[in-house]
Amino acid sequence: MTEQTLKLDSKNRVSLSKLLKFKSVSSVKASVLGNGDILLKPMASIPAREVWLYRDEEALESVKKGLSQEGTIDRGSFARYADDEA
Repeated sequence: MTEQTLKLDSKNRVSLSKLLKFKSVSSVKASVLGNGDILLKPMASIPAREVWLYRDEEALESVKKGLSQEGTIDRGSFARYADDEA
């Protein structure tokens, strides 16, 4: 675990930009633990129209499988056009 000391500004705010390395982070969930420690969890938002995909395990696995596959399409040879002038 990496630990850093962050200074408060004049309005008692801290900047998390040095800690948040992921561009997809859109918010932070904060919890105050029983011992007074503050736990921050980076969160990412997804559009409401895409929520169904994350709720449907089968569909999500299908999308992941498709994204992991190498796609190639054979469009034939374009050699006959090599000598054409533009």
